[in-house]
Amino acid sequence: MRAYPVESRYGLPWIWMGATDKADPATIFHVEHWGDTAWGLNHGDAMEVACNYLYITDNLLDPSHVTWVHPTSFAGAACENTPMETTVTDNGVTISRWMNDVEAAPFYAAFLKFAGRCDRKQQYEGRFPSHAAIKAIFTPAGSGGDGAAPHPDVFIMDSYDLMTPIDANSTKYYWFQTRNFAPGDAQVSQRFADSVRAAFEEDRVILGAVHKGMANKRTPNIDLRIDNGPLRFRRRMAQLIEAEQQVQA
Repeated sequence: MRAYPVESRYGLPWIWMGATDKADPATIFHVEHWGDTAWGLNHGDAMEVACNYLYITDNLLDPSHVTWVHPTSFAGAACENTPMETTVTDNGVTISRWMNDVEAAPFYAAFLKFAGRCDRKQQYEGRFPSHAAIKAIFTPAGSGGDGAAPHPDVFIMDSYDLMTPIDANSTKYYWFQTRNFAPGDAQVSQRFADSVRAAFEEDRVILGAVHKGMANKRTPNIDLRIDNGPLRFRRRMAQLIEAEQQVQA
């Protein structure tokens, strides 16, 4: 019987499935503000999704899906046509954009400390092999932008999404969020948990349908410009898997 190194972190067990001598806890996905008493924490939930894990990373690197999958929660009119910037690093792929002078999306509006229009940042970071860090920033209109000093009423939510493949057709999906307000407020955490769970249930329906559709497709799929982030993530992931297989051979 083989034993595997295990590290407990962020309320989850992290198992190293490779060679034991290469297990390094320092390489575990880093969560900013974990344990910060000034930040609130929603411990989140977990669900099984009937799709390959790469369809979930596709989803988490595709901001266009927010408009038509989450119209009553995470979406906003600016999500439809504001271009994205894509950055590729050794650790993963990041897609981000600032949307200036827009209405706040329904999910976030209830928690903002300011009224009126806002500047909003969406940042989706997919990290190899199957994790994601999603940052949502809302600040009064005219005060946002990379390099701008943080406004006193800025809203920041970091969502961490962690995927564990069960097999080629199903994935266990874990998540939690940190926020820069209401630390220790159980009621706020519950509202976050309920709303996020409802949104991810919407994703689960779509992802299951995508998996079935792609498994039974009769014509080639068409890649769009908005697919740049997911495609670059998949290409690099395939290279990493191939390199690891060659070392093991």
